[in-house]
Amino acid sequence: MAQTSFDTGVRLARQCKALGHPARLAIVRYLAGRRGRCTCGDIVEQLPLAQSTVSQHLKILKDAGLIVGEVEPPRVCYGLNEQALESLKRALAAL
Repeated sequence: MAQTSFDTGVRLARQCKALGHPARLAIVRYLAGRRGRCTCGDIVEQLPLAQSTVSQHLKILKDAGLIVGEVEPPRVCYGLNEQALESLKRALAAL
């Protein structure tokens, strides 16, 4: 089934909403600067937030498709979803 412009708009709105919080922007910037994967604990060390709060923000970013989390027992390693971010950039530029 082909994706409609409405579907694209829904995805764009969801991604923008996910980026609409300063902590989530800080997480994305941190991951972009790392150029690799890191754990929630690594991110907690960079932000003045509790681990549980960072975990909630990571879930929102992951649900929006902006980051990926790979299970590497006993942890989850997070990184940017480069394809989603490029798509987001193109969609914003087309506004």
